[in-house]
Amino acid sequence: MTDTTTLRDRIGALVAGATRAAINAGTLPDVALPDELVERPRDAGHGDYASSLPLRLARSAMMPPLAIAEAIAEHLPSDDVIDAPQIAPPGFINLSLAEHFVQGEIDRIIEQGAAFADSTLGEGKRVQLEFVSANPTGPLHVGNGRGAAIGDTLASALAAAGYQVEREYYVNDAGTQTDVFAETLYARYQQQHGRDVPLPEGGYPGEYMVDLAIEMREREGDRFLAAPGEPPPAGVREMGIELIVEQIRDTLGTFGTTYDRWFSERSLYEATADGEPSAYDAALAILRENGHLAEREGALWLTSSNLGEDKDNVVVRSDGRPTYFASDIAYHYDKFLTRGFDQVINVWGADHHGHVSRLEVGTEAVTGKGDALHLLLYQLVTLKRGSETVRLSKRGGEIITLDELIEEVGPDAARFFFLLRAPSSQMDFDLDLAVKQSNENPVFYIQYAHARLASILDRAAGEGHTPDGGDVALLTAPHELALVREMLRLSEVIELVATTYEPQHLAHYGMELATSFHAFNDAFRQQGDPNLKVITDDAALTAARLRLVQAAKIALGRVLDLMGMTAPERM
Repeated sequence: MTDTTTLRDRIGALVAGATRAAINAGTLPDVALPDELVERPRDAGHGDYASSLPLRLARSAMMPPLAIAEAIAEHLPSDDVIDAPQIAPPGFINLSLAEHFVQGEIDRIIEQGAAFADSTLGEGKRVQLEFVSANPTGPLHVGNGRGAAIGDTLASALAAAGYQVEREYYVNDAGTQTDVFAETLYARYQQQHGRDVPLPEGGYPGEYMVDLAIEMREREGDRFLAAPGEPPPAGVREMGIELIVEQIRDTLGTFGTTYDRWFSERSLYEATADGEPSAYDAALAILRENGHLAEREGALWLTSSNLGEDKDNVVVRSDGRPTYFASDIAYHYDKFLTRGFDQVINVWGADHHGHVSRLEVGTEAVTGKGDALHLLLYQLVTLKRGSETVRLSKRGGEIITLDELIEEVGPDAARFFFLLRAPSSQMDFDLDLAVKQSNENPVFYIQYAHARLASILDRAAGEGHTPDGGDVALLTAPHELALVREMLRLSEVIELVATTYEPQHLAHYGMELATSFHAFNDAFRQQGDPNLKVITDDAALTAARLRLVQAAKIALGRVLDLMGMTAPERM
């Protein structure tokens, strides 16, 4: 059976067991233990893990921290995982992984392969991640790309941490924005047939609307052409949205992002196939039954001020049309009560900040599961070329589309740079750096490490060497064991991303793992023989080192895959 417990948890369990043993032996009083018992020390000289538990227990145990540390350490025997503990003032217990354990982990990594570093943290809970969800009224822009990279990577990390994850795109195909979109498209469509008609007030002026009208004319001819002055015929809106959604799918596919479901906003207002009320009607019925709705000024209001908000919010306008807020409430009714997700995460741009509180209140009022909703906001992206800010598209003079960015730097560089900073931080995207073929470019640095690992294995195979059967006990050099230790951090990084919703930790870890490999590879050259590398005249040592290389390739490939990036075999 595959062990999916992180090393931190395993060693924490050893510390907990030793503490209870000390309590049972009477060398410690009966005290409550905190949840987190060990952490990674900043200084590698202090071991692989350290526990500050003695310092935290000193007051409740009424004992000096060093005495507590000695009592716990007495019951921490060297075992298959750790060496003898080291006590350090003012009350730390430093723990180092046993050398034979570190060596043996190489075989485990190879055995687990693509499942390496998976954990059971999520216990199979169902999580829905909704991200990007840009209005289907135009192409995706650079900011949408950041949301895609964050949401997709977070979904992958949650899946690796043992959650059942579904990715979803919410298609806003109802409401006034799509009305204006349809009117704009119809004006452009008429222009393609020689009519001199203006764009509607507040319409979409982008050149992409001309392209959509041309495509609609090429597909349908004059089928949608009504008499002059008449409103857009039925079908114009639907086809326009269909064309835009096709473009969005293609863009996101090129970006490496796919979804389990594309959810139509209009479906919220449709009764189910078995005659049950729509999500919208069902949600309003719950709110009304629980006394959360009030009629004022001819409109229907959610009495949010009674639920923790600073003001009430309109859900149905005076003309009978539902607001976007009503759609959001119905959508989250569907997520939690119809489809039964245990947890819902929405990845939104920072411009939605004003909607966070009211959606949390609305979701709690209609589902009772407001605590299971997490709204992750990401900040704006500024494109830079050197010190110069890039503001306009080279093609249309309007927003810079995600397609343009992908075309210039590639999907891997775009994804990685979007992930490099915390979602809550504004970011400068350096276009020149993203295409550099040097170690200055973190994308090149990481992917080159993977390609280098692959080339070592390829060269070895060509010379008749194989990692199969390699004896990992032969690997005792510090730079060899340091590389393994770095690989063993991955499961903890995955759980960190899954609990904090901060995917930048994967990007930073990827650079650190690549650095460990480059240090491992460079260490041979520092021994004085420029030809001394992984492949040597010693067949047994070569096989052992190739086994380490194979494991490192698996680990680095896993990191790249979690970030939605390719793992090149050669560069």
